[in-house]
Amino acid sequence: METIVLTYEDVKKLLTMKETIKAVERAFELHGRGLTQMPPKVYLNFEKGDLRAMPAYLEGKAGIKWVNSHPENPKKGLPTVMAVLILNDPETGFPLAIMDATHITNFRTGAGSAVASKYLARKDSKVFGFVGCGRQAYTQFLALKEVFDIELVKANDVNEKNAKRFVEFCRNWTDAEIRPIEDVCDCDVLTTTTPSRKPVVKEEWIREGTHVNAIGADAPGKQELDEKILLKAKIVVDDLEQAMHGGEINVAISKGILKPDQIHASLGEIVAGLKVGRTDEKEITIFDSTGLAIQDIAVAGVVYEKAVKEGKGLKIKLFEF
Repeated sequence: METIVLTYEDVKKLLTMKETIKAVERAFELHGRGLTQMPPKVYLNFEKGDLRAMPAYLEGKAGIKWVNSHPENPKKGLPTVMAVLILNDPETGFPLAIMDATHITNFRTGAGSAVASKYLARKDSKVFGFVGCGRQAYTQFLALKEVFDIELVKANDVNEKNAKRFVEFCRNWTDAEIRPIEDVCDCDVLTTTTPSRKPVVKEEWIREGTHVNAIGADAPGKQELDEKILLKAKIVVDDLEQAMHGGEINVAISKGILKPDQIHASLGEIVAGLKVGRTDEKEITIFDSTGLAIQDIAVAGVVYEKAVKEGKGLKIKLFEF
């Protein structure tokens, strides 16, 4: 038996956003129904970053992602996030594939927001704001445009060059009006993708009916939203345990400002039809995204199946039997 090795370019060519959204929505549904296995992330913390192990099993697919987060990496010419995924046969444990998961991470995170927005944002949402215009904002935009007819994109970043690059990228994909602007939060759907450890979005900036995809907080101490926004919103998490540990709600929970029973639902519960999503055009909704291993494994399964079908990747013999 041979193992397929897939590079970043291999994965990029094999995976489409539509396929990613479909796989991620199915993963959330299974999670909501309790039909997945996903132990908590394991962290190795260092002075300048961390490494995380993310194992999961769902619907006949098993594997683990090993991913880093080093905010200072761009200074060294390296991405902030890099990931490798091993996909295993659950019947034998044999490693079916070793693949780059950096592209998978970016795509499945964007897809998660698209799925959340489908259930939580107003159906007539046309104006989309982005706070933080780094690499993750790009796949957030690509995913959201698969679900909504976008008429206006507003972009803001502390680095003006990042905002301009993001604007140019978006213009290659849509005829919508796109511009860097300060009142980015005056929108229908707001997506935040910053590494901030203090609020970058104030309560008074969020209008009634807004849906917020809070993506940046993925470790203890990180937060992007004013805690007052959390208290007036319907909060949906991807996974409650992970969110309390390192999601957008982690700071408010640790301070006692927010209680776990104030969390409305997990996204999986809503996708599975066990709980409702948006019920009022005026309510503020928040999706607290920490990133789930089931998303990675579900998408890796799509990549592997296409690689086998199309004969892509390098086949190697890891073991001698």
